[in-house]
Amino acid sequence: MSLQLSQTLYDQLRAHGEETYPQECCGIMLGKAAEGGSLTVHRLVRAGNTRTDSAHNRYHIAPIELVKAQREGRAAGLDIVGFYHSHPDHPAQWSSTDFAEAHWFGCAYVITAIAKGHAEITNSFLLSGSGEDDKAFTLQTVTLAGE
Repeated sequence: MSLQLSQTLYDQLRAHGEETYPQECCGIMLGKAAEGGSLTVHRLVRAGNTRTDSAHNRYHIAPIELVKAQREGRAAGLDIVGFYHSHPDHPAQWSSTDFAEAHWFGCAYVITAIAKGHAEITNSFLLSGSGEDDKAFTLQTVTLAGE
């Protein structure tokens, strides 16, 4: 159960967090799921953080952006395989809010810790389960694939 993406996409994901610091960035990952639970990211779709109350430690992707990304993916033969966001001056570990707001089972939730404007650790968590009663995050290995 790994998350695979190119070095270029990995760098873009982390740079997005640096650019939006001290606010959280967010985006959608388009790609393919393989048997066994591995996910391969082929494209990132940056999203605007629509949280106005606490964008420094929360994010929200507008439904219209989600639908647009899903349509873009389908047109390219790709699916939504996950989401990413940054944690400004906090660890790359999911929070209780991240967990409560995660509903895309089988998708990766990638978090990059941004310390004083610089990307540090990036972790990925697979959301497993079949519903709210048994959902869980499992740490995934992030593999950088050749270009």
